[in-house]
Amino acid sequence: MNHVRLRPLVSAIILTGCSSAAFAQLGTNLSVDMRALALGNAVTADPPGISAVHFNPAALTKIEGLQTDVQGIVANFDIQREFSVPAGYNVFGYSDDPIVCHDGPEVSADLCTDFKGTVKGDVEYASLYVPGLKKMVDLGEGIPLAAPTAGIAYNPPGSKATYATAVYAPLIAGFGAENGNPGNYMGQQVALERITYLSPTMAYQVNDQLSIGGGIGMSYQAIALKTDLRFPNELIGMLRMIDEVVCTPFKDNSDIITDILLLGICNAEEGMNPFSKFGQMELAVEQSLSPSYNLGVLWEPREDFSFGLVYQSAAKMRLKGKYHIDNARSSQELIKGLMSSPTGQILAAILGFPNNVPASESGLVSMDFEYPAHMQAGIKYKIMPDLQINFDVGWTDYNAWDKFRFEFDRQISALKIAKLLSADIGDTSLALPLGFESPWNFGVGIEYSATDRLKLRAGYEPRTSSIPDGKRNTMVPINGAQLFGMGLGYRFDADTDLDLSIGFLRSRDTIPANTSSLSNQTGVNNILLNPYAGLNVKTNTKVTILGLNYRTRW
Repeated sequence: MNHVRLRPLVSAIILTGCSSAAFAQLGTNLSVDMRALALGNAVTADPPGISAVHFNPAALTKIEGLQTDVQGIVANFDIQREFSVPAGYNVFGYSDDPIVCHDGPEVSADLCTDFKGTVKGDVEYASLYVPGLKKMVDLGEGIPLAAPTAGIAYNPPGSKATYATAVYAPLIAGFGAENGNPGNYMGQQVALERITYLSPTMAYQVNDQLSIGGGIGMSYQAIALKTDLRFPNELIGMLRMIDEVVCTPFKDNSDIITDILLLGICNAEEGMNPFSKFGQMELAVEQSLSPSYNLGVLWEPREDFSFGLVYQSAAKMRLKGKYHIDNARSSQELIKGLMSSPTGQILAAILGFPNNVPASESGLVSMDFEYPAHMQAGIKYKIMPDLQINFDVGWTDYNAWDKFRFEFDRQISALKIAKLLSADIGDTSLALPLGFESPWNFGVGIEYSATDRLKLRAGYEPRTSSIPDGKRNTMVPINGAQLFGMGLGYRFDADTDLDLSIGFLRSRDTIPANTSSLSNQTGVNNILLNPYAGLNVKTNTKVTILGLNYRTRW
């Protein structure tokens, strides 16, 4: 399968990050408003209708009387992931990774004799986290989804104040794959959602040139993740070497002396392998009410020029939910072997290892999470009476996503073992070191009035990556990106407008072997979410969004 096309509603991809992390700017503003999408989101000085609640509340003063906005969005999402072997590939002398190696159990060589070449691990379908069900739901391959959003605004006759509220999704994304997909070690299913379900907002016209506005957004936030786990690092490669080389003579004729000298490791019925599945982790955290606020200013000194400024506040949350971990037999056998030897028990006590590893573990989990603040400013200028250009610059504080730290309600066996290799792992905690940065970005849009009724639009927004080079990964497959938009607006009468828009976002990323500690860097301490150690990784993401917006004044 060369690629898989998905048709979910999306405005972001993360991982997660966590997810939701979002997934270069995690797809921000891809599905808030269709007219804004056609103009490259350069609308701070020229916000569209009731969506001004999000883009610049001050522009609500442009609305007269009672107005409603309804829009529907259909999205096509195509994520391709590739893995390949560089020259000299090995992890502690082993290269028979089943992801990239054809060799079966009948081949006893430590080094692979038949590599597969480029291996596909494409996303296969969309996944969304459903609040009521409290679980991720797979939409199925090729199933389109039309998602509506809506808003209402009212400007009382003769009043300088306008009141509005809207339902929209600043950030919603998810993807998944079937069992056995090579990409499942960086998230078999991932979902990151922020849905604003109530946004009471007021704008006030100070004078003919100046308007101000502000509003409170009441949102639902969720992060969900299901991922296979494996740790292809040097230490586990050494444990495999001990099992296959040192322990082989003692497998069937061990005694108390060998148990003491070899710490009981050789009593394990299944040894550790850097390329084997270490287990699977599934968790979901959410918060039903996450408030934030938007503030905006709109200055229109002339008919052909306007300036807009908006600040969207951060939202700090304490997300809570549940987790479930399935542990592979190899980790259970490692501890069982240590506990069979007096010296192994002493070593386990010194290292803080558990006395046993259960087949599965479940409980409660929580995390502190901050939805990042955003600031944007822009201008609208009419070059000619029928030709208008918009230009915006914006900044998002993704530096707040330095780490996603999960705190569990009890000690977890796998974490007690893994903590030896990473400061980001504790007996009851797990931190995903994302290290996001806070970039500046710009967007430009052009609107041409072909007739009194018809307007043609085009926009471009290059998106600088918020992910540093050393943290790139397949769980967040939108890195540096380009967004292209096109659309048209048609006025049926003085009170009815229709906007039809299409947007296309593309993002390609190449992660050479040993360059990212969240993807493919080798070494002893690169244990946490580094499942493709030593491999070359590539991602290719394409998002196509088609939307229709219907605005009516009453």
